[in-house]
Amino acid sequence: MSFPSPVSKESSLRMPALTTTSDGFLLHGEPFRIISGALHYFRVHPDQWPDRLRKARLMGLNTVETYLPWNLHEPEPGTLVLDGLLDLPRFLRLAQQEGLYVLLRPGPYICAEWDDGGLPAWLVADPGIRQRTSDPRFTAAFDRYLDLLLPALGPQLAANGGPVIAVQVENEYGAYGDDTAYLKHVEQALRSRGVDELLFTCDQANAAHLAAGSLPGVLSTATFGSRVDEHLAALRAHAPEGPLMCAEFWIGWFDHWGGPHHVRPAQEAAADLDRLLAAGASVNIYMFHGGTNFGFTNGANHHHTYAPTVTSYDYDAPLTESGDPGPKYHAFREVIARYAPVPDEPAPAAAPKLPPTTVELTSRAPLLPYLRTLDAAVRTPDPVTMHGLGAHGGYVLYRTTVPASGDGLLHFPGGVGDRAQVFVDGAPVGVLERERRDETLPLRVPRFGTPLEVLVENQGGVNYGPRIGAPKGLLGPVLFNGTELHDWDCRLLPLADLAAVPFTASPGPTDAVPAFHHGTFDVAAPADTFLSLPGWTKGQAWVNGFHLGRYWNRGPQRTLYVPGPVLRPGPNELVLLELHGTTGTRAHLTDTPDLGPENTA
Repeated sequence: MSFPSPVSKESSLRMPALTTTSDGFLLHGEPFRIISGALHYFRVHPDQWPDRLRKARLMGLNTVETYLPWNLHEPEPGTLVLDGLLDLPRFLRLAQQEGLYVLLRPGPYICAEWDDGGLPAWLVADPGIRQRTSDPRFTAAFDRYLDLLLPALGPQLAANGGPVIAVQVENEYGAYGDDTAYLKHVEQALRSRGVDELLFTCDQANAAHLAAGSLPGVLSTATFGSRVDEHLAALRAHAPEGPLMCAEFWIGWFDHWGGPHHVRPAQEAAADLDRLLAAGASVNIYMFHGGTNFGFTNGANHHHTYAPTVTSYDYDAPLTESGDPGPKYHAFREVIARYAPVPDEPAPAAAPKLPPTTVELTSRAPLLPYLRTLDAAVRTPDPVTMHGLGAHGGYVLYRTTVPASGDGLLHFPGGVGDRAQVFVDGAPVGVLERERRDETLPLRVPRFGTPLEVLVENQGGVNYGPRIGAPKGLLGPVLFNGTELHDWDCRLLPLADLAAVPFTASPGPTDAVPAFHHGTFDVAAPADTFLSLPGWTKGQAWVNGFHLGRYWNRGPQRTLYVPGPVLRPGPNELVLLELHGTTGTRAHLTDTPDLGPENTA
C-alpha cells in the first residue's frame, strides 16, 4: 500500500495540511483518519529508528507520535542539542521516508514518565519560578527554547513539505492547572514562530480536565485506555463538533521499582481499539514502542509516597523494548485492517539475539577512595542540594567529620532525595530512602573527628503533579545527637567518562562497599542482548561507554536491554557501578528479557 505524499513547499503555500470537519479530519482536502502510535526517538538507539518506523507502517499505522524532552534538548540555557539520540530532524525525515506522518508534542511539559516531566533542571532549580504558568520567567524560557528549536524543525512541518501534520499545546494541563493565559501563550508562541499546522490539546476524558486544559480554536483530544464509549461521550459533550480523537490510548503501563511488571491482555486491548475505530474516532496508541530510559532519564511518581520508574519503558507495547512484535502487534494489525489499508507484506519477525555469553568482571576500583583523589569538591558550611551544586542527575558524595564519639542518632530532618548510603570511616552503616520517609539512623562513632560520608542517589525526578523539580541530595541539615554537623565537602560523581577510573585486578568479591567493576567479552556479530546480573545489588551499567541505566535487585526488572548497535565485533567492555556488594564477579548476556512477575490487574 502507499500513503499520501506530503505536498511540496510550492503547492502548500504554508497552508495547514491537516484540517477538521464537523466530525473528522481532512488531509490535503481528503478524508483522513489518524491511526498513530507513540514512538519516542530519545528512548531508542538512533541506528534502530528505521527498523522501528518500518514496523509501525507494517502494523497499519499511518502516523507516529513523539514527545520532545526539553531537558535533553536544552541541557544548559541557550545550548541546543540535536545530534545522536536527539537528532529529531533525522528522525522526522526517516518517518517521512517510511510514508508516515508525525504528531509532535513539544510541551513545555511532557510527563512521559520522564525525569521532571521533561522540564530542564536549570529551570526547575529556581524555586521562585512558577512552573507551567504564565509566570513571565517560565514563558520567556520556553520562548527562548522555541527560538533555538523551531528553525531546525521548520522544514519538517507539512506546510513546508515535511511529515509533521499536528502539534500539541502543553500536555494534560487540565490535570495540573487552569491558567488559560498560559495555554494561550504556548499557542501563540508556536504560531508566531511559523507553526501553521493543526494545534491540539490533550486531557484526561472528564469534564473538569477537558474544560481546564482546552483553548478556543484548538482541537481538544482525550486520553484513556478503557471504557471507550463513556470517554468518547465525555469528549463529545465537551466538543459537540469536530473529530473525536484519543491522543493517548493506553494499552499497557509503566513499572516502579519494587512493584509488579504491568501487562494488559492483547485481546482486551484489541477489543477496545476496535470499539474506538468503530466509533469513527482517530487514535494514537500509547505506546506503540516504549523503548528504554537510558542513563539517568527515568522519572518518578509521588502520590502517597515517592516511587521511581524502572529503566525499561517496555510498556507492554505492541513492539517490545527490543523491537520485536508481541501479541498486541498481531492483534492490533488485525483490528486496523478492518478500518484502513494495511501493507500487503508479512508481519516482521523477531530480530536475532546475541548468543548467551558470560562476562567475567576481573577488575575493580572502590568508589570512595577514588573520589577522594579528585579535586572537584565544593566546601560549604552546610550540605548543598544537587541543584545548588549546578547538577541534577546521578550521585553526590557529602563528607564531614563528627565532633563526638559513642552511640547516637544521625538525623536528617529535611530528608534525603532520594536514597542515601551512610559511611563511617569508609564502612557502610545504613541506608535512608525517601520512599520510606527515612530521617534517622542509629550510629556508633568510634572517636572524635571520625569521617562521615553520605552518598546520595537521585533516582529520578517526579514527572506528574506538583512535586516536579523537587530538589535532590541532602535536603537540610544533618545532626548527630542533636548537634548540627558543619563543614562539608560536596562532590558530584563524574560519570560522563569512565576512562580515568583506576581499575586493578581483583580476585573476587571483597568488602561490600561501592565500587566500579570492569570486564570484557567478545562478540562475533553484534545483535540485541539483555544484561542479567544475578548476585549483584544496585547500581549502573555501561557497555562500551553507552549508559544502559539503573539495575536493582528489588525488581521487578531483572535484565537491562543492550541495543545491538552498542556492541562491536571483537572485544567489548562492561562497566558496573555497584553501590553495595555482589556475591560473585560474573554477569550474563541472555537472549530473553526478564521484566519481572506480571500484574494484569
